[in-house]
Amino acid sequence: MRRAFFDFFSGAGGFALGFEQAGFEGVLAVDSDRSAARSYAANHPKAQVLVEDVAKLSARTVERLAGDVDVVIGSPPCEPFTAANPKRERDPLDRLYKDPVGRLVLHFIRLVGDLKPKVFVMENVAGLIEGPLKAALRREFARAGYGKIYFNVLHAEDHCVPSRRRRVFVSNIPIRPPKCGKRITVEEALEGLPPPNFEWPPNHEPPPMPKRIERRAARLRWGEALIHYRGSGGRLYPNLIKLDPRKVAPTVLGSSRFFHPYENRFLTVREQARLMGYPDSFVFLGGRDSQYNQVGESVPPPLAKAIAVEALKFLRGVEAGRA
Repeated sequence: MRRAFFDFFSGAGGFALGFEQAGFEGVLAVDSDRSAARSYAANHPKAQVLVEDVAKLSARTVERLAGDVDVVIGSPPCEPFTAANPKRERDPLDRLYKDPVGRLVLHFIRLVGDLKPKVFVMENVAGLIEGPLKAALRREFARAGYGKIYFNVLHAEDHCVPSRRRRVFVSNIPIRPPKCGKRITVEEALEGLPPPNFEWPPNHEPPPMPKRIERRAARLRWGEALIHYRGSGGRLYPNLIKLDPRKVAPTVLGSSRFFHPYENRFLTVREQARLMGYPDSFVFLGGRDSQYNQVGESVPPPLAKAIAVEALKFLRGVEAGRA
């Protein structure tokens, strides 16, 4: 049986990869970032990929291009909701209703309401459900025809991802995947990679490092950060961290760069992709900064697969008359 899905705010396609690994077929992806869309098309050749603003997209256009599907997934931009953004709106509701980027969440809900999939899963930072936002999202999904929704807060490191990542997956089904039973360390994640600049795997060229940064990085101990920046409310966040090979990596972000634990250099895009659980065959296109962003802004494929398996169980239950 064909089990297909649409992917809005698709990025390079890490969320989609996990669903494909669980047996789903991606038929349509939409993202406004041209480089991310190129990466998606290269790694998911069976899907139609639109470079389009989701706010301007109608369900009629989607159905005309790709028919209907059982599942809709998506990852609207997290910047309006993350505490790491010093410019986010002070009032949580303004992040959803006033911030033009935050309102993209409402467009995801609009499309879900018009398409009426059996399952939807929307990923974002946990700040999406801060304060009154959870009640607001319940109201918006209820208007779209989904009276019962779930706020599934999951940790990627519990599902064989070698980096920490706490995210909320808003859905119309409970998502409680079993944990993988082990933690993968940085050293285990990077094991087997050849030195940088080999022809294989792709995206394995280290960016240049200024000499002054190189000298300062050489003095760092494992787990130490070279700089800290202020997020919302003045909280300090570390960046340019020298990874501890014995531990799970810190959260991989689009803006984050890590120092190799043993070599005095930055991690390559491929190494950061390893920390997110990507296979080496997955290629990232575009400029180097865009490639880092595509990795750091994605859903780690092993976590995506665990979620997809839960969606598959639900759909089979519906078909068997149990849900």
